[in-house]
Amino acid sequence: MDKLFDLKDRVAVVTGGSRGLGLEMARGFAAQGAHVVIASRKLEACEAVAEELRKAHGVRALPVAFHAGRWEDATRLMAVVQQEFGRLDILVNNAGASPLYPSLGEIGEDLWNKVLNLNLKGPFRLSVLAAEQMARAGGGSIINVSSIAALQPSEHELPYAMAKSALHTMAAGMSHMYGGKVRINTIVPGAFLTDIAKAWPEPLRDSINRSVPAGRAGDPKEIVGAALYLASDASSYTSGAVIKVDGGLTYSRG
Repeated sequence: MDKLFDLKDRVAVVTGGSRGLGLEMARGFAAQGAHVVIASRKLEACEAVAEELRKAHGVRALPVAFHAGRWEDATRLMAVVQQEFGRLDILVNNAGASPLYPSLGEIGEDLWNKVLNLNLKGPFRLSVLAAEQMARAGGGSIINVSSIAALQPSEHELPYAMAKSALHTMAAGMSHMYGGKVRINTIVPGAFLTDIAKAWPEPLRDSINRSVPAGRAGDPKEIVGAALYLASDASSYTSGAVIKVDGGLTYSRG
């Protein structure tokens, strides 16, 4: 059974991998023997994570400054991965953000473009480049990190929710287009206690605790099992799937 989740010498790219859920997934992959590319905007933070993974697990870890919302950065990142490793087995589209806005009517075009670029345009471009490379090499796994907002949106995150829900469509479509060689799946996290949770107002914390059967938000480490399943041979017959990791959340904004 251990071999099902073995990632020894596979190459994984994790966008937004320097903190939060991305960091925990990068740690999980490295613990299973994968070489990991930490791709995020702040190079210093990427370098710190890469050093941690090297020391803890003896794998290769490459920090790359990367803006997930820029079309050309996807091309550059894939070129770096090819040059350094000569292959790519796993891509995690984890980078994302949902800027605050006062109301739907006050959303400007700049904010709209920023949210769609980061959460949809960039992941689409990176996924296509990765899938083409994986297909030529015989296969691979792409994991999109969506959000519970894609299934249960509120007025305070609607552009973000729309972009994330489009990742579900992208995974379903690409799964057909690559004929089983490249598996593309989507994780839908619920409320997790990442850095952003520190800014949650008390009413939101109370609402989450009431809505989750476990009575709490998730620990970031609790995303790793789903990520390892989708990255490894354990999910060899899983593609186009949407997997909720939300503690059974019944959503409420009350």
